[in-house]
Amino acid sequence: MHTIQPPASARRYSIFALTRRAGFALTLAFLLICVNASSAENPPSNEPNVQFRGSLDNCRIRFEKEKRGTVAFIGGSITEMNGYRPMVCDLLKRRFPTTDFKFIDAGVSSTCSTTGAFRLESDVLSKGPIDLFFIEFAVNDDQDAGHTRAECIRGMEGIIRHARRGNPNMDIVVTYFVNEGMLATFKSGKTPLTVEAHEVVAKHYDISTINLAREISQELESKKLTWKQYGGVHPAPFGNAICSHMIDKLLSQAWLSPLGAEAKITPLAMPAEPLDPLNYERGRFIDPADAKITDGWTIGVPDWKKLPGGKRERFTSIPMLTATELGAELTLKFDGTAIGAYVVAGPDAGIVEGSIDGMAFEPVDLFHRFSRGLHYPRTVMFAADLKKGEHTLTLRMSKETRSAGHAARIMDFVAN
Repeated sequence: MHTIQPPASARRYSIFALTRRAGFALTLAFLLICVNASSAENPPSNEPNVQFRGSLDNCRIRFEKEKRGTVAFIGGSITEMNGYRPMVCDLLKRRFPTTDFKFIDAGVSSTCSTTGAFRLESDVLSKGPIDLFFIEFAVNDDQDAGHTRAECIRGMEGIIRHARRGNPNMDIVVTYFVNEGMLATFKSGKTPLTVEAHEVVAKHYDISTINLAREISQELESKKLTWKQYGGVHPAPFGNAICSHMIDKLLSQAWLSPLGAEAKITPLAMPAEPLDPLNYERGRFIDPADAKITDGWTIGVPDWKKLPGGKRERFTSIPMLTATELGAELTLKFDGTAIGAYVVAGPDAGIVEGSIDGMAFEPVDLFHRFSRGLHYPRTVMFAADLKKGEHTLTLRMSKETRSAGHAARIMDFVAN
């Protein structure tokens, strides 16, 4: 059966000219046909923004020979939305039409790689052995978390090491999406901090990457694409189709030759030495009920109807450890090198003061610039470079605040 081949890289997006004559719907339909064409006939990718490393054979063996497979996606709103994720699910089903797939959507809007490292076990690994794992956090590490380079590495490396410890056979792909600030960095001749940091981790672990961020930057610079056509931070279907097409190219390169008759799943080597010894590879949630309340904290589902600010439905039925008055205090015993909290921080989010093992209290502001109109999910760290072993956290609400109140709403404590 004849299949439509994807257009050459140099003219891939020149079809936007069709929008002036035939309308956007026709253009989009054409691109999606190209992206979704049978990848068995696609040529290998020589594009620098599609970086194939190591092997993706383990998941292919599962999909092709065993006729089953589990594919997981973790990231922020770009993963959670109806975007590149369902497109990639569709292309895998077309490549392997007789395979029984299970797809896991672990995208949570606003969350960064730090939160991803701590929720990895509950949101992904607990759902069964993962064969192919897609990770996306470049935008949220930049615009939501405002991470330093070290924080980007600590979170991303934690996710990858934890994932591979849980399943040494797991194939992984990391994708970099883009926002306006990152585009400005590319235009200045530099690489955005989050992309550079995540790429360092990917190289260290021999993991394939999709540098959609640089791809879009180059297409914008050459006038083959506009930011409006791409769709912005949360890409339009056309923008997400570009990403899906690049992933399809990666798979075509990785799976260019037929599987050998003796092909078998092989554990993937993991460097003995991490880039950051304090990375969050043993990140986990701790039940807020484990805390010992001294005064002023309660556990229950907040009365959201009485609270100003937007709410996301996924959080509105969760019992939370809550304090709304200054001076509220608790203690928590934990084992590890890091301790923090996964919170929703709204217009009344206050400042908490944390002390480890009786040391001086240090303030941590829960209020985020997005908290003004939204109960915003974020992970805050009270300490991240402790000695291994048992510790005690004392947490209290500060009299200081830069918001409308002194509230803390903790969904889970996080520890490494």
